[in-house]
Amino acid sequence: MPKEKSRDLMFEIGFFESVLRREPDYAIVVEILGGHYTRQGRIADGLRMDRKLVRLQPDNATARYNLACSLALSQRKGDALRELRQAVELGYRDFDWMQQDPDLEALKAHPDFRALLLQLKPQS
Repeated sequence: MPKEKSRDLMFEIGFFESVLRREPDYAIVVEILGGHYTRQGRIADGLRMDRKLVRLQPDNATARYNLACSLALSQRKGDALRELRQAVELGYRDFDWMQQDPDLEALKAHPDFRALLLQLKPQS
């Protein structure tokens, strides 16, 4: 990441962390911080935010998908697949992104991941 972008990201993280200290259940801020932490390579912090967002919004398919990504990045494949299935059950349907998402790289050879992709693959 270029130095200027890194500084911008660090500034935004600091800003959103201060908002979260005042409003700990501000779901949009939790989601943004999760993405920023992950982008900065702070996988454990991103995972913490993704878990928190799922607690705040248990029926949010995108939140479940993001949690699956954080779990996959943490090499917790079984947990990641479970959350990914839950995201699909809740309505997540972005087949194209799921098959190319670099965050899910650890799952791509797993037979359960392939089965999930087949379930979502658009029928021609």
